Amino acid sequence: MADPLNLLIVEARFYEDLADELYAGAAEFLNAKGVHVDRIQVPGTFEIPAAIAFADQARKNGTGPHYDAYVALGVVIRGETSHYDYVCGESARGLQDLAIRDHLAIGYGILTVENDDQAWARADRKRGNKGRAASEAALAMAGLKRRFGVKA
Repeated sequence: MADPLNLLIVEARFYEDLADELYAGAAEFLNAKGVHVDRIQVPGTFEIPAAIAFADQARKNGTGPHYDAYVALGVVIRGETSHYDYVCGESARGLQDLAIRDHLAIGYGILTVENDDQAWARADRKRGNKGRAASEAALAMAGLKRRFGVKA
């Protein structure tokens, strides 16, 4: 039997009520699977890739725990300026760069939506439950890493 997985959820708190719902969906699923979960919070989605990079660097330095996978949770709602485009694109690019360059298993749970109603439709555990979906993706990618013997 394989060792239980150790996972870090990095959660953007800019929309606190939505963040709580995303986290609840992720935690329910992961707890039911017996996954050990740590949770850290960052101000917004733009900061999520850096937080994951910090955690991975701490592991490499021997000052932090090993995580088999990461889950990125956050919400970006379109506003009146181009800020939305930069935050969405750069946070996604940052996470993809980490996954490919550093061989990290990352579940992408950043909602990029037009309005509050769309955000709730995706975050709500009784409807979209994207916190769970991102956690499922993280576990699937961690499983692939184990299958192929990839050590990050």
